Amino acid sequence: MHRSPDRGLIPRPLLFWSGVLICSAGVAEHILVFVHTAGMDFHMAGMPMDAGMWVAMTAIVVGLVLAALGLIPRRLKYSASPPPEAPQERVTHSGRTMLRVRLVAVLSFALVVDQMKPATLAFILPGARAEYGLTTAEVAMLPVGGLTGTVLGSLLWGQLADRIGRRASVLLAALLFVATTVCGAMPSFEANIMMCVLMGISAGGMLPIVYALISEVLPGRSGTIVLTAGLTTVGGYLAASGLSAAFEPVYGWRILWFLQLPLALVLLVLNRWIPESPSFLASRGNTAEARRMTVLFGLSDTPAEPRTERGGRALLGPGYRRQTLIISGFALSWGLVYWGFVTFLPTVLGEAGLKTVASQILFGSSLLSIPGTAVAAWLYSRWSSRKTMTLYGTVTAVSLAALTTVPLDSAQVAVPVLIGLLTGVSGVVSVLGPYTAQVYPTAFRGLGSGLSAACSKSGGIVGPPVVGSLMASLPVGRVAIVIAAPMALATALIARYGKETTAATRTPAPPGSSHKGGQDHFRQMWRHIR
Repeated sequence: MHRSPDRGLIPRPLLFWSGVLICSAGVAEHILVFVHTAGMDFHMAGMPMDAGMWVAMTAIVVGLVLAALGLIPRRLKYSASPPPEAPQERVTHSGRTMLRVRLVAVLSFALVVDQMKPATLAFILPGARAEYGLTTAEVAMLPVGGLTGTVLGSLLWGQLADRIGRRASVLLAALLFVATTVCGAMPSFEANIMMCVLMGISAGGMLPIVYALISEVLPGRSGTIVLTAGLTTVGGYLAASGLSAAFEPVYGWRILWFLQLPLALVLLVLNRWIPESPSFLASRGNTAEARRMTVLFGLSDTPAEPRTERGGRALLGPGYRRQTLIISGFALSWGLVYWGFVTFLPTVLGEAGLKTVASQILFGSSLLSIPGTAVAAWLYSRWSSRKTMTLYGTVTAVSLAALTTVPLDSAQVAVPVLIGLLTGVSGVVSVLGPYTAQVYPTAFRGLGSGLSAACSKSGGIVGPPVVGSLMASLPVGRVAIVIAAPMALATALIARYGKETTAATRTPAPPGSSHKGGQDHFRQMWRHIR
């Protein structure tokens, strides 16, 4: 019987869980205020912040600080040589498989919750616009604030993961998910924008941290990462559209934020199944736990790469400049489509006369796009990474172009095009992360992946105000063509100059079935740290 990957990995559990409890209590007070507005159709615009709400906001901040302090790793006595070998628990093949499956399942759930946050912005825009009396361009500041937060969050959480660990960063992001559900109780539009920025900060760092943790605990499984990326992106949008269809007509747009509270709390409860990276544990001096994790997950040696220059100079050097510019352009064009155009789909369908069924249409379209996303993972690993990116970029651009002739007031005609659009954008994002990681060597892989993520989110900062302004003066079809143009150009550049990485995905998976393999990996990791 194997043990859980978690063996007291929260350094100060009492402090951490006290912070979680205090923060949750502050959120609960905001929910009570929201419930009391039922007689006003849950409209809170212009309501004053009473003493109870200010106390609740203070509790949220205090809870976050306490939880963060509880996650700071304890200082361990560092030794210049590795400790003597200790007997390791035996792990059966089925037990190791269960650990891996459970890890992917929990981290996939984390990514779905993460993707729900920004995806929800698309479904609150119509209600927020009506309650606050805003124009399309003005209400676009909500997604701009959220996406600005994700860019900041990517930078902040990247540094945080190196200081307190991947696992601790995931837990802190999940607690910030809990705190930012109070977006639903903000009485002013300006306060909503501020909370959207904080929400974006929490969501921005989760995705790269999760992918880093999967790649470090389950190396050599790019197909799994591709499938996880695509399905969780679709899953987040699916969950947001489904909750909107079920609850928004009765409880208004604000309920969509509060409905994410139980999901974030479940993620915190599941923390015991999230391991820490063995390399991070060893770097902190926790060598015994690092060795145990290596054995539990059956890690083995990986081929060494030649030494190369690091940093931005290498990223933009003669050998990688072209690939960096192509990947950055592809990521930016995806951000314009997803965060710019797709964010306004509920508004577009509502103005076309399908307001009452817009959420249902998008929910069904998201559901039907899942098979296409699964195909992307298979094509990427079995066919060609470059051609798969080209295929899904083309599907995205063609679907946008089709909106120039499709009557959006007819659900029967619009749904197939929307399925194509959502399949294309989810396929692009599912392969973009693994592709970026495989293009760059280990020396600056993290920097390259971070730049790609920043570009995709920067597209979201630019996209909403641009699309909002265009929709104020142009038909939807023409707006779609404008957004499709950079996607088509980036896809053409990938097809012509993109680097093929599929051969790298066909290397045999590390056996990881022996105790000796885990020990060899640990010894190599220790030598690297020294």
